[in-house]
Amino acid sequence: MANGILIIGESGSGKSTSIETLDPKQTFIINVKNKPLPFKGWKANYLPFNKDNPNGNYIGTDDPNTILRTMQYVSDKMPHIKHLIIEDYQYMSANEYMNRASEAGFAKFTSIGKNIYSTADLHNKLRDDLTVVYINHPDESTDAMGDRKVRAKTAGKLIDNVVTLEGLFTTVLFTKVKKGKEGMEYSFITQSDGMTTAKSPKGMFDTLEIPNDLNYVINKMNEYNN
Repeated sequence: MANGILIIGESGSGKSTSIETLDPKQTFIINVKNKPLPFKGWKANYLPFNKDNPNGNYIGTDDPNTILRTMQYVSDKMPHIKHLIIEDYQYMSANEYMNRASEAGFAKFTSIGKNIYSTADLHNKLRDDLTVVYINHPDESTDAMGDRKVRAKTAGKLIDNVVTLEGLFTTVLFTKVKKGKEGMEYSFITQSDGMTTAKSPKGMFDTLEIPNDLNYVINKMNEYNN
């Protein structure tokens, strides 16, 4: 069973930048939206994975079946890879929804929900020394009492009623941005304040707020689990 981490945050809040601290030689990125990563040198460090370059460590795809096959291949055939990142994960379901928007009925929602569950749950079946990080945007709503709630964004309430994405993870981190003395400061929140679905095992992190540094996060998780 691989370690699974769900990171939730607004665009520009430091989610993707946190990848920069990982060793590219041990990291594979599935970029669902296939947009440039927000740190210098990423193209030189993350080379396309394809039949001409089977040793590559980067693929851009929103196809659920390709994502599933790639995840399994990394687990089975690439033992040097210790970190598997699924960047802009919510666009897998968003793109499928938009591509099938003209379809009537509920079949498309069943398909979208199945694909979310299959890809998000697969980390539980991959090798033990692998950490899979799903990077996702947030969605805001209000509960029955009128209180604001923030959770992982999917393709809509019909899917959320079937798949609770956070329920597939033990560790869910939310991004936080604040203005400091030397400019903007970016961090992860490790526990819920009642408004978000953030969570982590008791004692895994020493503080509520930690650096937005995936290498730090994964090292703390490995220390806790070993």
